[in-house]
Amino acid sequence: MDAKERIKFRIGFSRMEKKYEWKDHLIFMGLLLGLAVWVNRGIEIRGLYMDDLYFWSCYGEQSFLQYVFPMGSTRFRFLYYLAAWLEMAVVGNRVAWFVPINILLNAALAWYLYFIAHRLSGAKAIGFLAGSMFLSSRMAYYQIGQVLGLMETMALWMAVAVLWCLYRYINGEGRQSLFIRACILYFGVCFVHERYMALLPLLFLALLLRRCKNPALWGAGVGSFVLVQAIRALTIGSVLPAGTGGTQVADTLNIPQALKFAFSQAAYVFGINAGPEHLNGCPWGQSPLWVKLCVILADMAVLFMVCGLLSRLFGPKGKGRRWALWANVLLFVGFIACNIASSSVTIRVELRWVYVSLAGALLFLSWIYGELTRGMKKELYLKRLWPWGALFGVYVLLMLPAELFYRSCYPKLYLWPDQLRYNSLAEETYEKYGDRIFGKTIYIMGNSYEMSDFTARTFFKVFDKDRLAEGTKVEFIDSIRDIGLVDEDMLVLREDPEHNGFQDITDFVRELKLKVDYGYYQDGWMDEHASLTVMAGKDGKIHLEVMYPGIMNGGEMITITKDEDEPLQLPVQSSVVDATLTADPWQMVHLTFDYNFYMQNAQEQRGKDRLAAIVHILAD
Repeated sequence: MDAKERIKFRIGFSRMEKKYEWKDHLIFMGLLLGLAVWVNRGIEIRGLYMDDLYFWSCYGEQSFLQYVFPMGSTRFRFLYYLAAWLEMAVVGNRVAWFVPINILLNAALAWYLYFIAHRLSGAKAIGFLAGSMFLSSRMAYYQIGQVLGLMETMALWMAVAVLWCLYRYINGEGRQSLFIRACILYFGVCFVHERYMALLPLLFLALLLRRCKNPALWGAGVGSFVLVQAIRALTIGSVLPAGTGGTQVADTLNIPQALKFAFSQAAYVFGINAGPEHLNGCPWGQSPLWVKLCVILADMAVLFMVCGLLSRLFGPKGKGRRWALWANVLLFVGFIACNIASSSVTIRVELRWVYVSLAGALLFLSWIYGELTRGMKKELYLKRLWPWGALFGVYVLLMLPAELFYRSCYPKLYLWPDQLRYNSLAEETYEKYGDRIFGKTIYIMGNSYEMSDFTARTFFKVFDKDRLAEGTKVEFIDSIRDIGLVDEDMLVLREDPEHNGFQDITDFVRELKLKVDYGYYQDGWMDEHASLTVMAGKDGKIHLEVMYPGIMNGGEMITITKDEDEPLQLPVQSSVVDATLTADPWQMVHLTFDYNFYMQNAQEQRGKDRLAAIVHILAD
């Protein structure tokens, strides 16, 4: 094949590849979706608590305008509140839907990063690896495992979109509309989460890097910030952002601590858990040796790529493009630095806040690959496998097992035990009994979980289509002696701290308090002959109410025998007969019932004897 034919072949192959490129994208997107489902398997939301339950209660009790535009609140996030309102309207009382929705949204975000990384690197495989690293990160715990994860997902997407618009603006496209779009996105992200107000310097940095002299663009950047502050001042009476845990940034800001938090976030980006166990699951000092080796070797792969970039920034290979290279380095580093700064000024550093910095770092690394392989011939889905593609792949392949290990430590995170407990509470109640749960009194033995009054009042409303759960209430007891006999309007649970859950012991307590040998049924019907053992209450009294809904002919008699005592004869002279038996407190009393009559024209016969009467037994 001569040179002309080779050129024609390459052109034809390139055209064919371009024509069917969408298939490659679909395959990679499908793989990313599968990875999102796989790495998040086992994460569930079955019951709501804390912030999730509070926001649901606001949705259930406030009007649309009150919910989306909470005037006078400590936070004004109307774009997030609008999205949350729509999500809750779709989900309704199907609480288990929140996690699949969160997974799909996170996968969609990974698709977005895939396309950006593909553009930055010029290689689909690099885009796929960047998306895979993003999805497998341990920092996704909040976005997947909490209803409010929607807020973090929205904010992360909008922040990355700001970066992407500014990157395109300073790299040749130069359209003013891209900068205006970035300003609009900046305005929007500030009303998803106010900490992203810290991205303001990035807008001005882009203008400086572009050497912009258009006052309208500078005014757009300033105007977006001023408008954000004006709206905040009018709606919440403050321009300063609130801190985490009910604190105020102005009150808790500590410069040495902020610097410490900034360094810890940088360490998190490089895979090092530089924080306490309750915030990351497993601190670096407690991590297994193999995990540390994976992280260190992965960081070395990144270091080699950075060294390659430095050779371009300072060496002869970057001649003629040095300003463009520095401009992009400053843009990516500025994006990461702004996000780190915004998350360093409060009282702690949570992994979920570092997620956006990791996304920026992955895009930065994709850009580095693109620069190191600029002008090189394409090799299938990469521009150059060795060494730069191999180094990127090694980084992801080494970090993947480390991230999966840290994901296995989720149960140690501060919010995880409570989520497991309320998942269990939902499983042992609504998921087990369905709508029959409504109207019941739910007794919980023990309160080591310190369930708040708000949670006790609101938890079961989430499962009711009418959002009321009328008659349903939660009461805490120290012992099963604190309640009487278990009837159809009661459930009895016990805490199971060892497994961060609850156990339904209703049947056990019912059997313990009232053990039926034969002839007595849960709905109160009793046969002509019945035998049972009942636990007396704290005062030792057992109250009986016998109802005979049939026609009396005279001479009807009930014979009740308590243990070895003389039988008690109760003549039936009306449709309702009351009697009280005495025993020692908490004594197990054996009773036999014999009727000289039965329910005529009864529709059923449950045992060997006929149904006689309805008996209610109370032993409080």
